[in-house]
Amino acid sequence: MGQLTVLALRAVLAVLLAGSVFVQTVMVALLATDLEESGAALADRRTPILVITVLGIVTVQVVLVCVWRLVTMVRRGTVFSHAAFRYVHVVIGAIVSAALLLFTLGVVLAPGEAVAPGVVLLLGGVVVAALGVALIVLVLRMLLAQAVARDVEAARMRAELAEVI
Repeated sequence: MGQLTVLALRAVLAVLLAGSVFVQTVMVALLATDLEESGAALADRRTPILVITVLGIVTVQVVLVCVWRLVTMVRRGTVFSHAAFRYVHVVIGAIVSAALLLFTLGVVLAPGEAVAPGVVLLLGGVVVAALGVALIVLVLRMLLAQAVARDVEAARMRAELAEVI
């Protein structure tokens, strides 16, 4: 990966992380106020909605930090090591957690007439999409495992060849 690509990706990650912190601090407070003022429609479900929202943003932040660390490993040329698996596992866990949070949000919003059934169904579709992304990352993890195994094997063969020479 070129240095310009790494720099551009880090800039995007930094903007996304700053944006998520803004949403977590300012927008969630505005959402809390809006839910309080909306009357009885969602006022009884205000706390679970806010907790799910904040935890969902945390999952996004965890993914962003892990991707930052993986980009750092790519820049240093150490991504094909067992240390990279820790970050990939955390990313998979964060994506699955986000899917579970979205499912929980759908369950919280489903009863009553405050939210249209189509919105709850849409949340179900987003849950399936998030789980699909987690599966894609799992496949990429398997590819990383193969690359690490080949890298280890190549290093072993180079060491044997060095002994022979």
